[in-house]
Amino acid sequence: MTDSEKLDLLLKKVSNIESDITTIKLTIENEIRVNIQRIAEGHLDLSRNLHEAMKPSNEVEMLAIKVRSLESEIRELKRKIV
Repeated sequence: MTDSEKLDLLLKKVSNIESDITTIKLTIENEIRVNIQRIAEGHLDLSRNLHEAMKPSNEVEMLAIKVRSLESEIRELKRKIV
């Protein structure tokens, strides 16, 4: 194989690699990046929904604490009366 043939073969391979890289870049830009953004947006929605769903739970916990406190005070008052 002559030097010229080797150079032509090498240039073809480089051209193929450049084409592959361009295809990969386009895939990353047009598909993967967009899909990552969609997932991130979905995650934000899930996070918001979780916080909204937990609000009643937090309120119930606070009410339970208040009820326990009032029960303790009533027990103390009963003890003092008897």
